[in-house]
Amino acid sequence: MDDLDKYIETRKKHRPKFEKNFDKGYEQFKIGVLLKQARLEAGLTQDEVAKILNTKKSAISRIENHAEDIRLSTLVNYAQAVGKSLHLKVA
Repeated sequence: MDDLDKYIETRKKHRPKFEKNFDKGYEQFKIGVLLKQARLEAGLTQDEVAKILNTKKSAISRIENHAEDIRLSTLVNYAQAVGKSLHLKVA
């Protein structure tokens, strides 16, 4: 465990609000990373995905970098645009 991980764990133990907000933010960040990774694996640019989805490049950038409150239909459409399918698991 590196210093950053230790810091995060310490903050989580002493500040419940930090833990809640950190975990939520991390999940949103992870969604954006997964979408970007899928796009890159498909060999597509943000512009190309935007054209497929009939939107602007800035909208794709926003999805990949700030996946907050993203609609399920948007996730499904994005996944299809990059040749993937979306699987949802409730655990």
